[in-house]
Amino acid sequence: MTVNTALFELHALQQALQQLTAGKITASELSAQARATPHLLARLPPRYGEVLQDLLDRLEASALFTEESCSFSQSELLTHLQGWADKAQETLELTPQVPE
Repeated sequence: MTVNTALFELHALQQALQQLTAGKITASELSAQARATPHLLARLPPRYGEVLQDLLDRLEASALFTEESCSFSQSELLTHLQGWADKAQETLELTPQVPE
């Protein structure tokens, strides 16, 4: 498993975030795609996986509401997910390549 594979999964996740923001996919679809990133999560420190799971759980819960709720602001969650993706990319880019 290489950093390139993890970056590929991360870029796909970033595209899915953009699609959700544009209304082209649902929060459930984004969540399913994000949870199906084994290489990405394996290359990041364990805390990244914990934070991602928490954000995805809250995003799925926010989809149950038709309006912004003080507890479940979907736009705020998307901002946090984008921040997570930005930090994940920085971390991956700083990870030295190890020959397989």
